[in-house]
Amino acid sequence: MNENLMKRREFVGTLAATAAMLEPTALALSNPQKQNRSPGMKVGLYSITFLGIWYQGEGLPLEEFIRRAKQYGYDGVEFDGKRPHASPLDMPTSRCRELRRIADGEGIEIFGVAANNDFSSPIPEHRECQISYVRDLIRVTADLGAETLRVFFAWSGVTKRGPQIAQYEIAQQIWQFTHEQFTADETWGWCRDGLVECARYAADAGVTLALQNHDPVHEDHHDVLRMVREVDSPALKVSLDPWGLPDKSPEYILQAARDVGPRQVLCHYGGVYERGPDGEIKGESHFRPFVAAMKDIGYQGYMSYELCGPPKEGEMLGIERAEMNAQLAAEFMRGLIEEREG
Repeated sequence: MNENLMKRREFVGTLAATAAMLEPTALALSNPQKQNRSPGMKVGLYSITFLGIWYQGEGLPLEEFIRRAKQYGYDGVEFDGKRPHASPLDMPTSRCRELRRIADGEGIEIFGVAANNDFSSPIPEHRECQISYVRDLIRVTADLGAETLRVFFAWSGVTKRGPQIAQYEIAQQIWQFTHEQFTADETWGWCRDGLVECARYAADAGVTLALQNHDPVHEDHHDVLRMVREVDSPALKVSLDPWGLPDKSPEYILQAARDVGPRQVLCHYGGVYERGPDGEIKGESHFRPFVAAMKDIGYQGYMSYELCGPPKEGEMLGIERAEMNAQLAAEFMRGLIEEREG
């Protein structure tokens, strides 16, 4: 083949790829929700709450999930990156834009997407599949006009049979068995390699990866910060979550927040809630000092609620479990934010 013709084809291919990456980024930059965003912390709803795995019943369609978030008083939504919600298999650009229009019409910001990735596998084919999955979710995040994609070091997953409620135990046992013949340093290196590659894709798309302090692999927020330093990319930041801290004393929480500082771009909170006889909503006691610590470091992003675990004895089993907790969690967290920001 003529050398000049080959060069022209390579140039055209590069130009087309660049244009494809720039288009969703331009869409994100034009998001009126972002341009008119008010300062201060905001309350978000993570769609795993209504995915249909932690209660008996089907997952809500994303259109209905957005409307519920508006009804319950949330400022924005975070989509889980798997079926039946925002798996990249089901999210072409046209679908992303449709959901964006619906959210804009409700006055709801799509502020993030959550990956359920595992970069830790000792099997190269598995790691490559996970990198491909995160790369595709970066495209989905950009097409939705969202800013952040939550990522893990590793994730063992869940199992679910038919209409039963999901469970962690089987997947965790498989993960432990797979890794027992390999060192912690090897596992760390595989996670780092996956994050390095995906950070390049994220930077090209104008998306920020938010590394969550989530088991397995990491022990505390110092490991999260070590990984961010080793990846050394402006596209990799932190999602420091209160439930993942090994010490939930106010002193430890404040120090962890200050250690993370401006790298904090996303946050999740969870739990189940109830309203007491006095009308006050009861939630985990460590959320109050955590919100105070976020205020201390000047964090102005989302506190994203997730119902992310099976019901305990005596709890409701149907979708009303998610409905009740989502409503109370919004009121609870907004009260803590208003108490701190006045």
